[in-house]
Amino acid sequence: MKELDLLKKDWKKNAASFVQVSESEIYKMIHKKSSSIVKWIFIVSIIELGLGLVLGLALSFTKYDEKNIELIKHLGVYGYYISATVLLYAVILYFIFKFYTMYRKIAVDDNTKKLISTILKTRKVVKQYIAFNLSFFAVFFIVFGGYLFYEGYLESASKNGNTHPEMPLNIALISFVVLILATAIFTFAFWLIYKLIYGILLKRLQNNFEELKKIDL
Repeated sequence: MKELDLLKKDWKKNAASFVQVSESEIYKMIHKKSSSIVKWIFIVSIIELGLGLVLGLALSFTKYDEKNIELIKHLGVYGYYISATVLLYAVILYFIFKFYTMYRKIAVDDNTKKLISTILKTRKVVKQYIAFNLSFFAVFFIVFGGYLFYEGYLESASKNGNTHPEMPLNIALISFVVLILATAIFTFAFWLIYKLIYGILLKRLQNNFEELKKIDL
């Protein structure tokens, strides 16, 4: 009986050791995967910024862009346009810096609780980044689009001999509805793109988070 008891105790020790090793290996695997995902979030955000800069630079050499800039200057809102553009890129750079710090942090997290916390913070920052970009685009499109159309209409009416041009209420309402619909369509399209790219990465982070919670129990 004593020998049997000793065997049982030895088996329990080995079983506990096996569980501990297994959980340790699982943690290492999840840690590596999570670090890779956050790194890709950082890389994708840089690629997104780079594509925006390249597209803007390419458009700056076209006659279409020249006409738009001339119109914006003519309407006296060029300063606001530049300020909005600077604000956009400044905030994007801020988020890119946040993604980089998250990547550096997750790479050195040495326990389950820290890794869980970093994953949750990363998911939150990514969602804030997406919300900012979509909100900025929608507001920018409505404000500048609406103003340019309104001023363009008044200028056109003035050239046609109307000394006190005013936009009729029915045209204003129709234009507003069309502008809102166009903004909604474009914003939804951008949301789908973000959902496809960042959504996949966030889903993988969520799966890692669920696995870590099981280990932490």
